[in-house]
Amino acid sequence: MFRRTFWFTTGVAAGVWATTKVNRKLKQLTPESLAATAANKAIEAGHRLKDRAVEFALDVRDNMNRREAELGDALGLNAPVEPELPGPRRYAAIENRNSPKYVETTAYSYNRNEDH
Repeated sequence: MFRRTFWFTTGVAAGVWATTKVNRKLKQLTPESLAATAANKAIEAGHRLKDRAVEFALDVRDNMNRREAELGDALGLNAPVEPELPGPRRYAAIENRNSPKYVETTAYSYNRNEDH
């Protein structure tokens, strides 16, 4: 009697397991499930493609900047050139050769009506 109960229980468990597996597979093969799976895979592929395109664009920009620097060095365009700035200009306020008085010009204007 114990053998029959054991094999009966084993058979029931195997049947429940097989039925569950078949039902899951059938749910995966419904048109709605297939459409959702395809949409998810398309979205993932789009994200991967976008990431690769961004990586490619950054690589192109880095290589472009490096090549531009190489060409600038080869042509001597990247040499640091410090322009000579003129000294501050002074104008004589009064024409007197014995005692010259100079006035420095500033960028600030004291005229209050100039900004209006």
